[in-house]
Amino acid sequence: MRAYALHTLLLLLLLLLSTRAQELQTLLSIRSSTDDPLHSLSTWNSSTTSFCTWEGLTCDSSSRHVSAARLSGKNLSGALPAPLLSLPFVAAVDLSFNGFSGVFSFPRFAPSLLYLNLSNNNLSGPVGFVSDSGGGGLLSLQVLDLSNNFLTGPIPDEIFHLSRLKVLDLGGNYFRGRIPISISELRSLQFLTLASNELTGPIPAQLGEITALRWVYLGYNNLSGEIPPEIGNLTALEHLDLVYNNLTGGIPGSIGNLGKLQYLFLYRNLLSGPIPPSVYNLTAMIALDLSQNELSGEVSEDVVRLENLEVLHLFSNRFEGAIPSSLGAIRQLQVLQLWSNRFQGPIPSSLGLGNDDLAVLDVSSNNLTGRVPEHLCYSLRLVKLILFSNALHGGIPPGLSRCRTLERIRIENNQLSGEIPLEFARLPAVYYLDASGNGFSGEISRLRWEMPALRMLSIAGNKFSGPLPESFGGDEIEHLDLSKNQFAGGIPAGFRLFTELSDLNLSGNRLSGVVPESIGELKRLVRLDLSKNHLSGEIPTGIADLPVLSALDLSENWFSGEIPPSLGKTGALVSINVSHNRLIGGVPATEAFFSVEAASLVGNSGLCGGGPKTGLLPCEAASAKTPWWFPVTVLAAALVIIFLSVILTFLARKWWRGGEFEIKKAETDSNVVWEVRVFDGTLSTVEAILRTIKNAKSGAVSNSDGEGRWFTVREVKEVPGLGWAEVTKLGRSRHRNVAGFVAACRSESRWVFVYEPTAGARCLGVAMRDLSWKQRHRVALGVAKGLRHLHRCGLLGAVLTADTVVLDGDGEPRLVLDVANVRPGEARTDVYYFGVLLAELLTGRRHHDGEEGGGSGGVVDWARYCYRERHVEAWIDPAMSGQVSQHRDEMIGAMGLAVRCTSAERPSMKEAVKLLVGFEGKTSSWLSKVTRATWIY
Repeated sequence: MRAYALHTLLLLLLLLLSTRAQELQTLLSIRSSTDDPLHSLSTWNSSTTSFCTWEGLTCDSSSRHVSAARLSGKNLSGALPAPLLSLPFVAAVDLSFNGFSGVFSFPRFAPSLLYLNLSNNNLSGPVGFVSDSGGGGLLSLQVLDLSNNFLTGPIPDEIFHLSRLKVLDLGGNYFRGRIPISISELRSLQFLTLASNELTGPIPAQLGEITALRWVYLGYNNLSGEIPPEIGNLTALEHLDLVYNNLTGGIPGSIGNLGKLQYLFLYRNLLSGPIPPSVYNLTAMIALDLSQNELSGEVSEDVVRLENLEVLHLFSNRFEGAIPSSLGAIRQLQVLQLWSNRFQGPIPSSLGLGNDDLAVLDVSSNNLTGRVPEHLCYSLRLVKLILFSNALHGGIPPGLSRCRTLERIRIENNQLSGEIPLEFARLPAVYYLDASGNGFSGEISRLRWEMPALRMLSIAGNKFSGPLPESFGGDEIEHLDLSKNQFAGGIPAGFRLFTELSDLNLSGNRLSGVVPESIGELKRLVRLDLSKNHLSGEIPTGIADLPVLSALDLSENWFSGEIPPSLGKTGALVSINVSHNRLIGGVPATEAFFSVEAASLVGNSGLCGGGPKTGLLPCEAASAKTPWWFPVTVLAAALVIIFLSVILTFLARKWWRGGEFEIKKAETDSNVVWEVRVFDGTLSTVEAILRTIKNAKSGAVSNSDGEGRWFTVREVKEVPGLGWAEVTKLGRSRHRNVAGFVAACRSESRWVFVYEPTAGARCLGVAMRDLSWKQRHRVALGVAKGLRHLHRCGLLGAVLTADTVVLDGDGEPRLVLDVANVRPGEARTDVYYFGVLLAELLTGRRHHDGEEGGGSGGVVDWARYCYRERHVEAWIDPAMSGQVSQHRDEMIGAMGLAVRCTSAERPSMKEAVKLLVGFEGKTSSWLSKVTRATWIY
């Protein structure tokens, strides 16, 4: 017997040694087939005494076999190491946030495997599962996370084989088809995430059979049908998220059975009907978001039973009746957004009194009446107060004047009246104040404004009088609208200190006197409206030197003298109105006046000349009493000037690069007549330009010297409002981060634009995955600088994508403008697309929804979802996962900026540049301050 026992022991020992040898060989083979740029697997070599000490590996203390492999965020890539999942004693494998690729379909896993996390890699193709009966070894698996990959096809019905699964995360992929009913057989499942896929069809009623479920994420899909009432069987549920789908019907009353529910997100669907009374039974609720549906009826006073509620979003529905006064008794309430409904009656006077943490209140675009409650800022934590487009009356209550936490105030388009309180003009944190379209009165110059953070101020359409104030307490103001009031006196000289000002509107007042020459110091002014006043004197010549001024309205004043002959010389000015003044002399021969209409000049009896649209008579060359020698002298001088101009033009064409050339006409082989303007000497002849058009498909052309060069060539169909004036302005623009024009060509039906060659250029959309975080940060900063330059030049509205940005040989980004979408105007659109690009750089995902505002999917919604719900590791591009620990704060800050740029309250590109410059080396507390406005829900 002793011999037999000894023999058995020796056999077991040999088996264990053989198994360890197999493990060693398996691990070494994984090391040799894995790309490891950060040398995270440098300890994986045969010279090490035991693989139990290797990086990322854990061994069982008794058997000394590998029990866990945790290699998250190591920047590893190559084929997914399937043998690692088959090690005989392994219980946990975490390869998340790497760059592994391949198909997730394997014949066998270790029976001991309990935890498998392959999220945030590059896995692709359909998913295949194999049961234990087929040798798969998956019956023991409890956690499976395949989120944020590129998996496709349907979710397989065979998923029911994972009968012990507690966590299933398939979110952030490209799964299609219906949610399989077989998923209901996973009776141990507690966390289910199928969000951000392309799933269709109804939510299976059988889902209600998984009574252990605590979290359900099905948002950001294309699910349809009604929410099944069986959802009410999930009595352990804490978080239910069905957002951004096409769900219809009412909210089932059975939801009231979910006594542990803390988060209910149903926004952006097609739900209708009232809020079921049973919802008010959910006393554990922390956040309730039913916004952007078609819900109707009244909101019950029973809402007070939601005693733990912090966030209530009911906006963009059809709710009516009164706002429940009981909302003021919910102590935890921080965010209340009820805008764009049909609520009537007053804002409850109790709001703010019992809400210890109220930070955001938005009840705009309803039918509310009465006064603004006194105690809205009783907690002294109110940040945003949005009340516009109602029928509120009365004055600004003293309580708001003491609310020093306020940052954004919108009370426009109401019936408010009275004077602005002295303290209200001294709120230090307010950056946005719109009180326009009310009945406010009094003299604001007496208020001693002290709003150092102010960027936007509009008090237009009120009854203010007296002189204008010299200052508003800060010099960062960008938008100032004081129009349609009764202001008198002159334009203050102190306005010259508003060096960031881009929009100044003083129209419709009683201002008099001359316009100060110092207005020419406002170099960032894009729009200037001084119309319908009593201003006199000559038009300041400094206005002509404003480099980005695109819209100028001086109509209905008493201006006299001549129009400055250089007005419009910059090429930025595209809209001008000087009608109904006392101007005399000739209309300037600048681009701004080439196409000016008669209505913009009418009412000036002394004007003459101009283009055919002006309706003015030609200017007289000289009076009858002119001495005989005067015309002879003028003629001689003119001949000299013409001669010199010809010589200088010839020299400029030969030697000067970047100058403006005249429009030439030429005909191609297909008898198409082209108008051609050359902006750069790289292609110096019309023939070279036409060869470029002919070879536009390949992009490779030869210049006039016969040297092969690469140019970017883009064809655009005829665009309304796009003429030579706008194109010339673009052609003049030069910036390190903007690909300038070599030439522009126009036929009867289309434009062709030739961009300057960029040595070693790569499209950002192709090169993105190869870039490190520092390189992507450089790209983001360069693009932001390029857009800031365009904004300064009055060039706005560019549709920006990763395919319209190229990287030159030095890795510097350059914008290749989509000319069909470049226009003077509101800059909101291109700030949005910059945010989209920044989100792409951070997540590695491409955006497929071009709708401004990010309202229906794409990388914007995915970024918001992940940023709100998960850690940075869940949404950062797997190719950068190994860099998270070193650059975490920078990445979070950049994502916060991306979300701000794609939200309704967007920063300027100047601010975006400042933030991107400041991200490196900044602390978490600094970044939280940057993103605070965005992430108060």
